[in-house]
Amino acid sequence: MIVGIGVDLVDIPRFERTIERTPRLLERLFSPAERTLAPRSLAARYAAKEALIKALGGSDGVHWTEIEITPEASGRPWFTLTGSTADAVADKGITSLHLSMSHDAGLATAYVIAEATP
Repeated sequence: MIVGIGVDLVDIPRFERTIERTPRLLERLFSPAERTLAPRSLAARYAAKEALIKALGGSDGVHWTEIEITPEASGRPWFTLTGSTADAVADKGITSLHLSMSHDAGLATAYVIAEATP
């Protein structure tokens, strides 16, 4: 059963300017493995994290660096959650998260569906 849906859109050039102005945001928003990625990929991951928070209905118990987007062998993006963020998702009874991300023409987008077993 779907219990939450979230979507987010990020302007990549604006995101890049923000990171250039405030480089410490990388440490606050992304895991060490994510920080090595290209700006367009970081923008898509930022959108994914925002979309997840929307699907959860808020950010209580969620910490940005405890949300990592990791690719499966097929390349499909997947959430790897740790710490209080993993607990917050489990506490809501969420058993599955679906993620789709894309970036093109200066925009990055992400869509998240949260499911729970009835």
